[in-house]
Amino acid sequence: MIDQKKLPNAYKTIGEVAKELNLINKNTGSLQTHTIRYWEKEFTQIKPKIMAGKRRYYSKKDFEIIKLIKFLLKERGFTINGVKKILNSSDQDVLDVNIDLSIYKPDIEVAKNFKKKVEKISKIIKELKNYK
Repeated sequence: MIDQKKLPNAYKTIGEVAKELNLINKNTGSLQTHTIRYWEKEFTQIKPKIMAGKRRYYSKKDFEIIKLIKFLLKERGFTINGVKKILNSSDQDVLDVNIDLSIYKPDIEVAKNFKKKVEKISKIIKELKNYK
């Protein structure tokens, strides 16, 4: 059998997204695709193509947004509402969906750039809290 690799811009199934982001139940080893479906309901930025049989297919942009959401929720401890505020921010520097977070393959330069983004996000969140 020939190992067929997908092109980088190819659409991914929900299972492929869950696997790449390590959304796996530690007890059962099953993929946590329900988490991605929940995030779809919460974050309007995730817009998979839904084909016959209600199968979801995610673009590279969708994947990067899901990757960012997972990072902010699971690694940085943001709330759903906090992530929504970040994603809905009009400041384009806050959300660059093309940023390679390299969550699973740390890269010093990416980490430095990401740290700057997190500092900027933190500043915006403080401003939002004071805005009320």
